[in-house]
Amino acid sequence: MNRFINATLLFVALPTLFLTITVGLDLPVRFMRVTGSNFPYHEEIFLGLGLFILILNIRRSVRRWMGMRVVSKKDKFKWNIAVSSKRTKRVSTYLILESTVMLVLAFGLLTLTDKAWMPAIGFAYGGLDGLLFMLIGIRGKRYRVGLSSKALIVADREVTLLYFTGLREVTVHQDSIYFDYIKGLQLLFPLDCIPEEKRDEFFQHLENSTNRDKVYFRMKT
Repeated sequence: MNRFINATLLFVALPTLFLTITVGLDLPVRFMRVTGSNFPYHEEIFLGLGLFILILNIRRSVRRWMGMRVVSKKDKFKWNIAVSSKRTKRVSTYLILESTVMLVLAFGLLTLTDKAWMPAIGFAYGGLDGLLFMLIGIRGKRYRVGLSSKALIVADREVTLLYFTGLREVTVHQDSIYFDYIKGLQLLFPLDCIPEEKRDEFFQHLENSTNRDKVYFRMKT
């Protein structure tokens, strides 16, 4: 989900930046025989692009905060633990990079032309929300893994929800845990979410939460 949103934001950022440079520097648009300041409907285009960027960031934000809120309710889970320090550092690094890029884009767009205010708001929201999410997640140890009788949820930079219904096989291979379901569906989450000293305990709780007559556990090195 997070990769998809980042890829989509990058895809939208390119035409947004192109239009901003064209309008802000009043460059000629030869195929339309106009200059940037006279580019037709450019204010409406900026508004549409900005709303799309903002909606994407709000959607990701809501998913992240809801995941964090759910997994922080420790009494709702049979087993609940903060993600490993290694994973926390990696998540923080990615969030800082994401937020920095979006804040730089927001500043750059407004510097070129104030007509790009809506895309700038969309990127600024995403950047500030990412930094706030990182600070609260680290300070309160709210990046967590929760295991209930029905599902496994991992909430940090991304939210991974793995239900046990229809599960047929769990495979540990290198740095990932793969969940194979009926009809060929396969989901995974990174093993480094679990602190090394807690992995045996985690797998024991995981096995006890599934139907061992239907779910096969396979370990690979």
